Amino acid sequence: MKKFLILITIFVIPLVLNATEKPKLVATASMISDIAQNIVGDKFEVTTIVPIGKDPHTYEPTPGDATMVAYADVIFKNDLTFEGWLLKLITNSGTKANVVKVTEGVDVIESLTYANSADPHAWMNASNGIIYAENIKNAMVEYDVENKDFYEKNFEAYRKKLQELDEYIQEQIKTIPKQQRILITSHDAFQYYGRKYGIRLESILGTSTDAQAQTSDYTKVDKVIRESGVPAVFIESTVNPKMLQQLASSNDITIGGSLFSDSIGNKDSDAPSYLAMLKYNTDVIVKALSRKVQPKIAEAPEEKNNILLYGILGVLFIGAFLFVYRSMNQ
Repeated sequence: MKKFLILITIFVIPLVLNATEKPKLVATASMISDIAQNIVGDKFEVTTIVPIGKDPHTYEPTPGDATMVAYADVIFKNDLTFEGWLLKLITNSGTKANVVKVTEGVDVIESLTYANSADPHAWMNASNGIIYAENIKNAMVEYDVENKDFYEKNFEAYRKKLQELDEYIQEQIKTIPKQQRILITSHDAFQYYGRKYGIRLESILGTSTDAQAQTSDYTKVDKVIRESGVPAVFIESTVNPKMLQQLASSNDITIGGSLFSDSIGNKDSDAPSYLAMLKYNTDVIVKALSRKVQPKIAEAPEEKNNILLYGILGVLFIGAFLFVYRSMNQ
């Protein structure tokens, strides 16, 4: 009897546990895992390689990440040069997981500087978020066809939220005075956002934070600030703010806020989800860029008034002098 119980413990219990264990879904970044969670609900165990608040551009995978990937059933990646470390991680882990590119079908913004280099930040507008969600839904239906209706229903509900958010962002950006629709950030993560919603983008760094800023980059942005009179610049939650803070200080303008670009925020932040991230960013941008811009040369009107006053006084003085002169010669 004792031997029988030992055999059950060794062979049967692990089989039961494996049978009841949820399949594992791994996403490279927090935006993707949050979208996926909305589609798969409780059908999958969802985990993320790059922790919330960390920079995916410069991330260095850990042994724990290799284990996570090794046991994954499905892996979702952004691609478009975003996760330069992923291929090596997948190869070293020996995973048999189905790897899915969630940006399939996105109208990709190509680099004007480097050949075969794309801007990876496609999630930065809500309409592309729908494409991400649909690619995830299609992959789930293919993997788990028995729950097709469940994934389809979740996708439709999530798509409606994204469509409503897309309309909200468009209407909010329109409230910013046209000449002030200039978004200046640390790195070039908002081109998809700018092109969709009608706002000009300028940044010190390129699309990857792994690049080194050049003096010419700093000078270019400084010139934009001085010539446009834009009231604020914006730092990012995953990028060192030092250069932007220096630019703001030297031009005597404010930091409009900290935007979320390559990661959503933690559960206690203002952007604990992908939807919340886009809405929060929009609200911060609109509030800061809608501020009334002060004239660059505040003294100009006063100087004009002074000249006018001096002119009047001069005329009065000459008039008084002539009056006295005539009186003395009568």
